[in-house]
Amino acid sequence: MLDITYPPVIVTAKVLFKLMRQRVVVSGSDSIPRKGGALLAINHTGYIDFIYAGAGAEPRNRLVRFMIKKEMMDKPGVGHLLRSFHHIRVDRSSGVQSMKDALAYLKAGEVVGIYPEATISRSFEIKELKSGAARIAADAGVPLIPVIVWGAHRLMTKDHPKDFSRSPKTIVVKVGEPIYPTGEDTTAETAELRAAMQRMLDEVIAEYPEAEKAPGSWWTPARFGGGAPTPEEADKLDREELRARAARRAAKSAAKKG
Repeated sequence: MLDITYPPVIVTAKVLFKLMRQRVVVSGSDSIPRKGGALLAINHTGYIDFIYAGAGAEPRNRLVRFMIKKEMMDKPGVGHLLRSFHHIRVDRSSGVQSMKDALAYLKAGEVVGIYPEATISRSFEIKELKSGAARIAADAGVPLIPVIVWGAHRLMTKDHPKDFSRSPKTIVVKVGEPIYPTGEDTTAETAELRAAMQRMLDEVIAEYPEAEKAPGSWWTPARFGGGAPTPEEADKLDREELRARAARRAAKSAAKKG
């Protein structure tokens, strides 16, 4: 693929990280092949996870083609930029085309980034995973590589104001060992992926700089003494959001008919 905008934007992002006093810590990049397709399964805690997840592949000189929801890909301005990076447009109401696109990219030797939780985790824990990641990796015959991004949600996530201040922040990108799905039992392979991501998340949180930890901080899971909702509370908030969204769609549809 011809990448005109992607490389210079990465350089610009690095400059911005420094200006914003962000420290991006990457580990485990050797798990990403220098050539050939690979599917990165990334946890989802905020709106800009993908900006930092790509740093996990940079030491291997790879660009990641992220699967991004159509609402963002279709936005004026930012959508044009994302499309120029050859990211994959995801219509959550019908994901067949995005899976076909991801499969084609992987077979062509690209690195693709997928969010198997599908939606942002309000608890910042690993939600239940969709089986699509394991199925796509198996069909493409590529490694499925777990990736944890931690700290990016402090800048922009659900239910909290944006924070692009210059207060020092560490963003950790941890790349795990590859999994090689066969497609024979995607339920078991998805469970294996989730267990790996959970283990990695626990390690990242435990190793996070003490200087940036604050008792009861909103961005830390309740299990670690933070102020984030528990997974059960987060599920309730997710259901309420879905109901409110459905109600807005129904009202909009009724208004059109009226």
